[in-house]
Amino acid sequence: MDDTGLIHRIALSMLKGIGPVNARNLVAYCGGVDELFTDKHIRRKLDKVPGIGEKLIGYITDKSIVPKAAKELEYARKHDVRIQFYLDDDFPKRLRNCEDAPILLFTKGNADLDAPRTVSIVGTRQPTEHGKRTCEQLVEALVPTGASIISGLAYGIDITAHRAALKHKLPTVASVAHGLDKLYPGEHAATARQMLENGGLVSELPSGSPFAPGNFPARNRIIAGLGDCTIVIESGPTGGSLITADIANSYDRDVLAFPGRVSDTRSEGCNALIKQNKAALITSADDVIKAMGWEERKKKAPKQSALFVDLSPDEQQLMELLKAKGKVEMDELCLHTRMAQGKVAALLLNMEFNGVVKSLPGKVYALA
Repeated sequence: MDDTGLIHRIALSMLKGIGPVNARNLVAYCGGVDELFTDKHIRRKLDKVPGIGEKLIGYITDKSIVPKAAKELEYARKHDVRIQFYLDDDFPKRLRNCEDAPILLFTKGNADLDAPRTVSIVGTRQPTEHGKRTCEQLVEALVPTGASIISGLAYGIDITAHRAALKHKLPTVASVAHGLDKLYPGEHAATARQMLENGGLVSELPSGSPFAPGNFPARNRIIAGLGDCTIVIESGPTGGSLITADIANSYDRDVLAFPGRVSDTRSEGCNALIKQNKAALITSADDVIKAMGWEERKKKAPKQSALFVDLSPDEQQLMELLKAKGKVEMDELCLHTRMAQGKVAALLLNMEFNGVVKSLPGKVYALA
């Protein structure tokens, strides 16, 4: 893609007042990204876009946004920042099916955001020694899985998870709530630099973005969206960890939590998640591995698919994918078939009743 196309994509992500859902609507209604910034009659199209009023039209047609985006592209190239747009093939597949996912990501380092296995770890910023030890032991025990550890580089459980991953040579990625030209908190700069070698930093915000309270809940959805599961280790009754857990649940991802003493306020959030069936109770990495279906299993002889079952064209498409790939996650089936998750789930349920497929832990499916 030429520079103009890249600049327009960055400009779309920088538009004031335009969130990811509206941004996708703009692209769909206006016929593409470039048209937003080059079509002389764009106002006529913008009038028809749901949720876009006169105030937002003013932001979209502001002539200063494209030069700002051009400077951001210059910054990204100078500092080896990778740019991934939601319509590009290299956009993280786990985020692709999240309706409110960022339309553009800035990534620094060697992060593989499509790693085969990913675990998001969140928790309180003021953990107990027991909480930190639990986090370290969890990460160490996940080494055989090769899972990439995702967190937010914040104080407490976040930084403990990142440092444990570095210690045990697991890849680790931090989703940060600011542009990649700065680092917060500054005390974690050395750890962040180490992470660039086997992982990295990711943000939806351009360089120069100011610190704002709203950035932190927004970045939590990236943590939830990049993980196959989200694990909560110590959390008070409110806070970012519970926000991340709620978002992960909304994405139909597994949420797991370590329980704590009923008298410990720093475990109150975890206990509530478990009590409300918003998280599965775990006590060790073994529980995580079983929940996600990551156990090492001996290979079995392939089974013949059920005979004499009439499959619809959509069901046939799913069966061919499972036949070719073996075990496949729900998100990947949606991605390859371009079908909505609800439709795929209904088709799989019917196929399971007919003995064609079987469901495995972690929202994974295979031929029966």
